[in-house]
Amino acid sequence: MSFVTDIPQRRAARTARLASLPLGVAGRATVGLGKRIAGKSAEAVTAELQQRTAEQLFNVLGELKGGAMKLGQAMSVFEAALPEEYAAPYREALTRLQEAAPPMAADVMHRVLAEQFGRRWRDRFREFDDVPAAAASIGQVHRAVWGDGRVVAVKIQYPGAGPALMADFTQLSRFARLFSRLSPGLEIKPLLAELKDRVLEELDYNLEADSQRAFAAAYADDAEIAVPRVVASAPKVIVTEWIDGTPLSQIIAHGSPQQRDRCGYLLALLHYSAPQRAGLLHADPHPGNFRLGADNRLGVVDFGAVARLPGGMPAPLGQMMRYTLDGNGEAVMAVMYEQGFLRPGIRVEPRQIMNYLRPVIEPLAAEQFTFTRAWMRRQAARIGDPRREEAQIGRLFNLPPSYLLVHRVTIGTTAVVCQLEATAHYRALAERWLPGFAEAGA
Repeated sequence: MSFVTDIPQRRAARTARLASLPLGVAGRATVGLGKRIAGKSAEAVTAELQQRTAEQLFNVLGELKGGAMKLGQAMSVFEAALPEEYAAPYREALTRLQEAAPPMAADVMHRVLAEQFGRRWRDRFREFDDVPAAAASIGQVHRAVWGDGRVVAVKIQYPGAGPALMADFTQLSRFARLFSRLSPGLEIKPLLAELKDRVLEELDYNLEADSQRAFAAAYADDAEIAVPRVVASAPKVIVTEWIDGTPLSQIIAHGSPQQRDRCGYLLALLHYSAPQRAGLLHADPHPGNFRLGADNRLGVVDFGAVARLPGGMPAPLGQMMRYTLDGNGEAVMAVMYEQGFLRPGIRVEPRQIMNYLRPVIEPLAAEQFTFTRAWMRRQAARIGDPRREEAQIGRLFNLPPSYLLVHRVTIGTTAVVCQLEATAHYRALAERWLPGFAEAGA
């Protein structure tokens, strides 16, 4: 196993690694041209080029960690929206970013622990495994046994994570065109800007610990959602109870229909119910943050990114969804103007609004619905094709800042459920937990 001794922080070094992505693509294309001239089929050459590009994407983003890896994780969530001919080569490489990355060296992690918990930090533990159990964008997780005998997860932030994140976001924005090719229809620059706004919060593990405590209290002894309790925290280290289970990425790849349906239902339940129960929305819905336990509960980890919704999910969202299902375009438009989704002076017809929104709300029209990659691709193509009226109308819409994170998380959660191809009673969850949805219908 190779180890990284520190996050590369120098701007020139990190930029050079990121720049190798488009250069590598160009180089492989040149080699591919030569192979075609030599007689190898275009299909075989294209498949080989896509596979090599995917591997380079994983290696560069994974080794740099920080914002580069976080972007890769975000992209992997939206894999369900890619056309199959693009998705297949990148699916495995991007999914690997959800669960693993080159780990940091043990002596570096020991130094962080000593800085956060004191030089006698080992006295807090009965056992501590120096081999990381998982590595993520700004930290890695070690399995240990706390002093009272509980098995715990110790999440340790990479030294230099803050400067590295900021440098990555600045540099990655320059390569937005490359990532747009990998994710057609996904606007990378707004995604980078929104993620950057959350960086400072995610770097503070004490703040993350507070969010996790709120979730753990809201779902204490819950029959369907399991949130591990916080044991100890510091600005760059957080210790929580260990939670076992099958990673969601494995269920996406190899799970049974029953497991897929169960996970899709539970993800939707968490999304709809958390704002009401905890006043928070889990805002990092990539599969690496979820486990299906032996007790059939959804284990949830990583609360660094949350949306604070003390009043629950905004009721106007539920109202717009219900009015759309009811075919009441005028009522939908009234709410959109009131909330700022349509700015004053923008003129659209109710029919156009309904044509844009109705297919997206389709999962809530029936008692039961099956999300699929094909459904997600249809929506992405319908809204992203500039030749279609829906895309032209969509460009007239505004997204108020207070709805930005809710919008991104809703799309991200939907994309993961599409990867699961899960069937469930989603409408019942909306009627139970989404303010304004049932009331508007009544």
